[in-house]
Amino acid sequence: MIDYLTLLAGFVVLIKGADFLVEGAASMARRLRVSDLVIGLTVVAFGTSSPELFVNVVSSLRGNTEIAIGNVLGSNIANTLLILGVCSVIYPLTVTTGTVWKEIPLSLLAAIVLGAMANDRYLDGGDVSALTRSEGLVLLSFFVIFMYYSAGIARRLNGMEALVPSKVHGWSRSLLLVLLGLVGLTVGGSWIVKGAVGVATRLGMSQSLVGLTIVAVGTSLPELATSAMAAYRRNAEIAVGNVVGSNIFNIFFVLGISSVINPLPLPPGSNLDLGMVLFASALLLTAMFTGKTHRLDRWEGGVFLVLYMGYLVLLVVAE
Repeated sequence: MIDYLTLLAGFVVLIKGADFLVEGAASMARRLRVSDLVIGLTVVAFGTSSPELFVNVVSSLRGNTEIAIGNVLGSNIANTLLILGVCSVIYPLTVTTGTVWKEIPLSLLAAIVLGAMANDRYLDGGDVSALTRSEGLVLLSFFVIFMYYSAGIARRLNGMEALVPSKVHGWSRSLLLVLLGLVGLTVGGSWIVKGAVGVATRLGMSQSLVGLTIVAVGTSLPELATSAMAAYRRNAEIAVGNVVGSNIFNIFFVLGISSVINPLPLPPGSNLDLGMVLFASALLLTAMFTGKTHRLDRWEGGVFLVLYMGYLVLLVVAE
């Protein structure tokens, strides 16, 4: 029972830590007269993906590499099929040509790059398939390019200011919130990894399966909250952009950092999950051209949700 409580408490502390970090950092940025656009692009974007980052850093440091890989792959699948499925059911998501022809294909490219790097055993004839430190540095280089590109396209997005916390605190309170956020993310991430390992051992599940399901969905909650609120406010570009950006962030930055800390061997059977990441990204791109062009309709969102449920059943059956 203690493992389940540790896991649950870890999620609560982790998500609250992300909230504190975003609120404190956004308040400091406002005091420095940084624009909402820049705050949304940096503080909010990093804040919603910080749970995946901290869980992966802790996993890498502890050598729980299956959780690190599973967390990112599972989060990306959940982001696309679960979160966009929910959002498009709330309100059909119509996006711009730039998102269709640039951001979504970039997320697909990120998945392809990851698949190639994670299968060097088959491509180069090595002994093991793993993300090495040098490959992690390559992923981080891709991330720098992505951030440079994002700074340019974000200027055309409407509704960025709606995602930025409106409260402005004093310097001491803002700093305290940032520090509490970082502590919460660190402690929460540690508890989640510890609880996930315990749950996997107790139930006879692989750490990879726990990472792909429980940990992945839990760390994707900030993206779900952000995108669902954006969809409710009919800011479709933000709803989709948050998910697509998070997927790119997870592969290029989170896995980049994780593999630099500790090389990440590819767990057996992970090609199924890599294939699902590729399939989900390709399906999202295809959905932009079915039905009404450049729109994810409610029925398509329903299909996404059914596919996600089917994927979870497949994982459990294949375990």
